[in-house]
Order: sequence, then C-alpha cells, then structure tokens
Amino acid sequence: MRHASRLLGAVTLSMVAGFGALPAFAAGSTDNTPPAAAKPRNPDFDAGKAAIARNDFAGATQALRRATTAEPRNPEAWNLLGYATRRFGDPRGSLQHYQQALSIDPKHLGAHEYIGEAYLMLNDLPSAEQHLARLDSLCTFGCREHRELKTAIENFKRGRKPGS
Repeated sequence: MRHASRLLGAVTLSMVAGFGALPAFAAGSTDNTPPAAAKPRNPDFDAGKAAIARNDFAGATQALRRATTAEPRNPEAWNLLGYATRRFGDPRGSLQHYQQALSIDPKHLGAHEYIGEAYLMLNDLPSAEQHLARLDSLCTFGCREHRELKTAIENFKRGRKPGS
C-alpha cells in the first residue's frame, strides 16, 4: 500500500511539473492579444447558400459564380455551384462544377453524391455507380451522402428518374 501511495505521489508530481510545459493559453494566461484574424467570409458564397435555402437557384448560380472567381480553390463553392446549376435544370452543365470540386478535393462527399445524381438525370447509371463506389470507400461506417446516392440509384433502377 505504501508503494502504491509513493507511486501515486510521483505520478501526481510529474503531472504538476508537466503543466509548466503547457503553452501560456492552456495554463490560463492573461495575455489579451487577439488571435490571428480568421479569413474573412466570402459574401457571395454566403449569398449563394442563402439563395439555395430559398430555392432561388438562378440567384444562387450568379452568387456562386462570383464566389468561385474570388476563391477558385474552394471545393464547397464549386460543389454548391454544381448543385444550383443542376437544380436550375442543367444537369449536364453541373458536371464541370462537380468535377472542379473533386479535382480540388477528391474526397468531397457532397460532390460525389451530387455528381452521381446529375449522372442519373442524364441516364448515365454506370457513372453514378462509380461515384457510389467511391463514396463506399470514403464512408467507412456509412454516411448520409452514400445513403442518399444509393437510394437515388435504387429509385432510378425502379424507373423513377430523379428530378433534382
């Protein structure tokens, strides 16, 4: 029992001594220096998302085109531009936007789902299934994007062509 008590004391002492190595902010610093400024939000990206939420796909497309011009390496902006383009009724035109998102981020789950749905709208089941297979490899324990594309493919096979 005495040995266990000494061991516990040594562990506690080493833990307390280790706190001296923590960065100042973790040790309760009173330094009031503000953190480095975060990257400012892109108002066109935000406007595009808001337009999508209102089902204003024409407005979303315009805003997201400006957003991708300002931030050409933003895969989410390209993905949403593809979504708005597809929902505006141009699934073929949406493909280039999804492909751009995937060239920036090959693991972008939403872009894989949405491009698969666009391919279904174009009656290209094999291409949609390729993106489902990619999602299957990316979503180890399953994910919403995989489930939704899988459902869309199953519905397509039953003769229900996606409308959006």
